[in-house]
Amino acid sequence: MYNETKGFVKGISAGLVAGLAVASVSSKAMKSNRQLKRTAGKAMRKVNGVLDNMEYMFK
Repeated sequence: MYNETKGFVKGISAGLVAGLAVASVSSKAMKSNRQLKRTAGKAMRKVNGVLDNMEYMFK
């Protein structure tokens, strides 16, 4: 079971890194749109909270 969980967490981490890379590239395009920036920030915080909760459940 530990190996299955380890692979799952690796997949989540890879997805998070890819998402952050896309966000950093597109952040330059969002500089002019303050509302979109605020909404994206809220979404990133929510995803971070979900991932923290999932990590806690698998410990």
